[in-house]
Amino acid sequence: MNLKELIDYGKAEKEFYTKWIKKAKKANNRALDEQFHVLHHEVFRKIDCLDCANCCKTTSPIFRDVDIKRLSKRLRIAESKFIETYLRVDEDQDYVLRTAPCPFLGSDNYCSVYEDRPLACREYPHTDRKNMYQILDLTRKNMEVCPAVSYIMKEISKKI
Repeated sequence: MNLKELIDYGKAEKEFYTKWIKKAKKANNRALDEQFHVLHHEVFRKIDCLDCANCCKTTSPIFRDVDIKRLSKRLRIAESKFIETYLRVDEDQDYVLRTAPCPFLGSDNYCSVYEDRPLACREYPHTDRKNMYQILDLTRKNMEVCPAVSYIMKEISKKI
């Protein structure tokens, strides 16, 4: 799998998948979840996130209070200092990273705070969640960031 080609595909096919999502939301939700989960496990046997790390290079997770507390403790700094140093408030009033790539991402694509990373990072790319129909719009957007999501959506769109 060419990771860059999959990301480019996700960007190029934005319109197709925006329309496809309307149809998919009317499909059998249990079957949709099952297809996502099967393909999620299949693709992550083939794709190693360390070969890409595009999510860490281009986007920011939302930092909840518990994430801020855990990371501040790990870094041995006050929560206020953590916020001041690393975070900003976005248009939705959520804490997100000030900069991209993530300041905790190493040149080898390893995360220096992996064990204590935010919940949003732990769950990304969200393709193994229940009720996938509820987050299909987010999943479509994630096609532009994550090659695994592009692969999964490409395969599922053939079936629905």
